[in-house]
Amino acid sequence: MKLLYQIVIIQSLLLLTTIGSFAQTEQDSTQVNHKIVKQNGKTFVGIIISQDAREVLLQTEDVGLVYIPKHEIEKISEINESNEIVTGGLFATRYFLTTNGFSIDKGDNYVQWNIFGPDFQFGVADNFTLGIMTSWVGMPIVGTAKYSGKIADKLYGGLGFLGGTGSWASPEYGLLLPFGFLSAGDRANNINFTTGYGALFYPRSTSDITITQTPTEYSTNSYDYRSTDTNEAEGRFLFSIAGMFRINSKYSFVFDSFFMLPGEDYSTEELVVNYDPVAEKDTYSVRNVTRETNALLVLVPGIRFQVSPRSSLQFGFTGVHFDGEFLPVPIPMIQWFKRI
Repeated sequence: MKLLYQIVIIQSLLLLTTIGSFAQTEQDSTQVNHKIVKQNGKTFVGIIISQDAREVLLQTEDVGLVYIPKHEIEKISEINESNEIVTGGLFATRYFLTTNGFSIDKGDNYVQWNIFGPDFQFGVADNFTLGIMTSWVGMPIVGTAKYSGKIADKLYGGLGFLGGTGSWASPEYGLLLPFGFLSAGDRANNINFTTGYGALFYPRSTSDITITQTPTEYSTNSYDYRSTDTNEAEGRFLFSIAGMFRINSKYSFVFDSFFMLPGEDYSTEELVVNYDPVAEKDTYSVRNVTRETNALLVLVPGIRFQVSPRSSLQFGFTGVHFDGEFLPVPIPMIQWFKRI
C-alpha cells in the first residue's frame, strides 16, 4: 500500500513540478557533472560546488549535497552526459539472494521489495549494515548484520550474520547463519564468493512402540504407541557464487546461486500393520527407515534496470536442483530496490 500511495502522490505532484524541473535542467545543462569514486567503491555523481584540501562538496540528484573527505576519494572524473545514470551505486551491494563485500555509508538506507515480502537495510555506521526481512504475513522474521570493506585494490570482503524465527506462526523454529564473503572487481562489474554454515532448530516427534503378542490366534495383537516431542538441530555448509556485469549505463546482468551440501542421514522407527486374512487379525512389526537429506542447488540469472539514482528494478528466473531433478520455478523473481 505504501508503494501505491507513493505512486499516487508522485503523479499528483507531477504537473506542479514540471516547470521547475525543466528550468533546473536548462540551468544545469551548461555545468559539468563529475563522478567521484570512494576508496570503498561507492560512486557519487553530481556537480562539484566547492573543494579544498580536506573535502569536496558535491550536489547530487539522489541525496542532495554531500561532503566527501579527500582522503576517502579514489578517483574524480568528468561525465560528458549530464543525465547519465550510473549503475553500481547503493544497490550494487546485493544480488538476488546474497550480498557482497561492497559497503554502504552511514545514513544510506534502502528497501528491497520482493513478491514474498520486504527486506529493509540500514547503514548504521560506515561499512556496517543492519537489516530485517520478512514475508507479507510476518512469518518468518529474519534479522541481518553485515560488516564489509576494502581489502586491496579491487578486492573487498567481510562477514555477515542471519538469525531468525518462525515468529507468531511457528516460534519453535529458528535459523542461525554466520557467513563470510570475498568480492573482486568494482560496483559495476564484479564476482563474489560466499561460504557459511546454516543451523536450523526445530521440534521433532520420536516414537516408542511396544507390541504385545496375544496368546491365542483368535485375538489380535496389541501395541502401545507413545510420541515424545524433542528439540532438534541440524546444520549444513552453504556456498554461493554471484556476479554483476554492466551492459550499459542503465542495464546490468546479475547472476546469483545458492548451494547447500547434503546433511547426515538419520533413521526413524515406523510401525507396520498387516492384516492376516487366514487368522483374520492384524499383525504388527517395527522397521527402521533411513531418511536422506539431499543437496540443494538454486540458480538465479536476471537483469537489473537502473530506473533512477534512487531505485532499481530487477527481474530473473529461478531454477532448483534437488533430489536428482532440476525444477524451474514458474514464478519469476521480481525485486524493486528503493532508497529510503
